Amino acid sequence: MRFPGVVYAFYERKLRRSLSGDRIPQHIGVMVDGNRRWAKLAGAPTSDGHQAGADKILEFLGWCEELGVRTVTLYMLSTDNLNRDADELEPLLNIIGNTMDRLAEKGDLRVQPVGALEILPQNLAKQLTGLGESTADAEGLHVNVAIGYGGRREIVDAVKELLR
Repeated sequence: MRFPGVVYAFYERKLRRSLSGDRIPQHIGVMVDGNRRWAKLAGAPTSDGHQAGADKILEFLGWCEELGVRTVTLYMLSTDNLNRDADELEPLLNIIGNTMDRLAEKGDLRVQPVGALEILPQNLAKQLTGLGESTADAEGLHVNVAIGYGGRREIVDAVKELLR
């Protein structure tokens, strides 16, 4: 193990000891954001930033499981993000799909899609619905995957529901 790895392992153990079990949140929400900025600072293509962020999701969920967090909501793709250029949106949707495959491979996560799946490309909506159904009985970490969500959309949906 290299020196930075040793220092990081020491820091991680110290940090873990400082956490009180009765203060661990039961639900954590995460805005998966900043990947384009990260890529720009790294001089990399935007899709590399999205992939780096997706790779961290699995690591983050592992930390949550270790600490006893019961539910995580990942805010991954708002309705506003669906208006991005196709050159950026298509790779991003593929990365999200691949990330869902990786979540399914874990086998112990209960994944629940949240959002307006009907506005997503049909293949991704079907993948999310299938993942939700296939993991519905899993007893591990509950992961809400928010895709196709947005404040304006939620207001419109609420008004439509009231009118019905």
